[in-house]
Amino acid sequence: MGKKDKNPLNAMTLYATILSQLVGSILVGIFAGKWLDGYFHTEPLFLIIGLLLGLATGIWAMLHTVRHFF
Repeated sequence: MGKKDKNPLNAMTLYATILSQLVGSILVGIFAGKWLDGYFHTEPLFLIIGLLLGLATGIWAMLHTVRHFF
Protein backbone atom coordinates (compact mmCIF):
# COMPACT_ATOMS: atom_id res chain seq x y z
CA MET A 1 0.00 0.00 0.00
CA GLY A 2 1.40 3.31 -1.00
CA LYS A 3 1.03 6.69 0.67
CA LYS A 4 -2.12 7.47 -1.28
CA ASP A 5 -3.84 4.30 0.06
CA LYS A 6 -4.14 5.35 3.71
CA ASN A 7 -7.77 4.22 3.96
CA PRO A 8 -8.16 1.99 7.06
CA LEU A 9 -10.70 -0.12 5.21
CA ASN A 10 -7.94 -1.36 2.89
CA ALA A 11 -6.00 -2.70 5.88
CA MET A 12 -9.13 -4.29 7.34
CA THR A 13 -9.82 -5.94 3.98
CA LEU A 14 -6.31 -7.35 3.88
CA TYR A 15 -6.57 -8.72 7.43
CA ALA A 16 -10.00 -10.25 6.80
CA THR A 17 -8.80 -11.86 3.57
CA ILE A 18 -5.74 -13.36 5.23
CA LEU A 19 -7.78 -14.66 8.16
CA SER A 20 -10.44 -16.24 5.98
CA GLN A 21 -7.86 -17.88 3.72
CA LEU A 22 -5.92 -19.36 6.63
CA VAL A 23 -8.94 -20.57 8.58
CA GLY A 24 -10.80 -21.80 5.52
CA SER A 25 -7.94 -23.83 4.12
CA ILE A 26 -7.14 -25.37 7.49
CA LEU A 27 -10.78 -26.34 8.05
CA VAL A 28 -11.07 -27.87 4.59
CA GLY A 29 -7.90 -29.88 5.24
CA ILE A 30 -9.19 -31.09 8.61
CA PHE A 31 -12.61 -32.12 7.32
CA ALA A 32 -11.16 -33.81 4.23
CA GLY A 33 -8.69 -35.67 6.46
CA LYS A 34 -11.44 -36.79 8.83
CA TRP A 35 -13.53 -38.00 5.90
CA LEU A 36 -10.59 -39.95 4.46
CA ASP A 37 -9.87 -41.44 7.88
CA GLY A 38 -13.45 -42.63 8.11
CA TYR A 39 -13.34 -44.06 4.60
CA PHE A 40 -10.03 -45.91 4.95
CA HIS A 41 -10.28 -46.61 8.74
CA THR A 42 -6.93 -45.00 9.49
CA GLU A 43 -7.84 -42.84 12.45
CA PRO A 44 -5.40 -39.94 12.86
CA LEU A 45 -3.25 -40.35 9.73
CA PHE A 46 -5.20 -38.38 7.13
CA LEU A 47 -6.36 -35.86 9.73
CA ILE A 48 -2.76 -34.87 10.39
CA ILE A 49 -1.88 -34.89 6.69
CA GLY A 50 -4.95 -32.79 5.90
CA LEU A 51 -4.12 -30.34 8.66
CA LEU A 52 -0.56 -29.88 7.42
CA LEU A 53 -1.65 -29.55 3.79
CA GLY A 54 -4.34 -27.05 4.77
CA LEU A 55 -1.83 -25.02 6.76
CA ALA A 56 0.65 -25.03 3.88
CA THR A 57 -2.06 -24.02 1.42
CA GLY A 58 -3.23 -21.24 3.73
CA ILE A 59 0.28 -19.86 4.12
CA TRP A 60 0.84 -19.99 0.35
CA ALA A 61 -2.46 -18.17 -0.28
CA MET A 62 -1.63 -15.59 2.40
CA LEU A 63 1.76 -14.86 0.84
CA HIS A 64 0.17 -14.61 -2.60
CA THR A 65 -2.45 -12.15 -1.29
CA VAL A 66 0.08 -9.99 0.54
CA ARG A 67 2.27 -9.91 -2.56
CA HIS A 68 -0.76 -8.80 -4.61
CA PHE A 69 -1.65 -5.99 -2.16
CA PHE A 70 1.91 -4.63 -2.14
